[in-house]
Amino acid sequence: MDRSSSEKLILVNREPNGIAFVTINRPKSLNSLTRAMMADLAQAFKSLDRDESVRVIVLSGTGRAFCSGVDLTAAEDVFKGDVKDVEADPVVQMERCRKPIIGAVAGFAITAGFEIALACDILIAAKGAKFIDTHARFRIFPSWGLSQKLPRIIGVNKAREVSLTAMPLTAEEAERKGLVNHVVDGGELLKKTREIAEAILKNNQDLVLRYKSVINDGLKLDLGHALALEKERAHAYYNGMTKEQFKKMQEFIAGRSSKKPSKL
Repeated sequence: MDRSSSEKLILVNREPNGIAFVTINRPKSLNSLTRAMMADLAQAFKSLDRDESVRVIVLSGTGRAFCSGVDLTAAEDVFKGDVKDVEADPVVQMERCRKPIIGAVAGFAITAGFEIALACDILIAAKGAKFIDTHARFRIFPSWGLSQKLPRIIGVNKAREVSLTAMPLTAEEAERKGLVNHVVDGGELLKKTREIAEAILKNNQDLVLRYKSVINDGLKLDLGHALALEKERAHAYYNGMTKEQFKKMQEFIAGRSSKKPSKL
């Protein structure tokens, strides 16, 4: 598939409020990824990261699948290149993206699609969605993080079961294990995803970016070094604030505390 036609298979829509929607749009093939699509997906995230008008990114798939993995009709071309060119690697670009990424998962997230879901910061899943790791079934060695990320999220033994058996992990079980944040009816998926995105938009953009960064960077460290990283970045943040900024912070907090608390 040539690059000009592949561009339509990765859709990007920026809304004025700061939410950008990235859609994998190859429903007849269950949103399986060609190498050109992978490069386009990577560039979409790189571009949205640079776009200061974008504050939150939502990733979804058209039709019956979120993403069914890599298009195996071009397996050699894909797998011999996918770990070498970081500019064309969507997972690397998602991990480098400073903006929060919300995955809206309907249908199947299979193998590479599962790994793309794992690169999101927050996951909302429709009832009936399934996460499936078929690496072992099809003699594919993982290279987008599934073997390392999944055990750290759902526990080592459960991750071994998911990956070594290639049995589906349902949305409901994924929610219980802490992989999925919310499971909703299919018709409510976009609504819930937008609700989470809009809640993020209400907060200070600079702090959102800094908070995501310290969480994700800290996860790569042991707890002692992660706590030291948090302390170091906190000191750098406060030392960089002016008296005027501290005054605005105090005024904002005072204004919030004076308001009557809303009922839960």
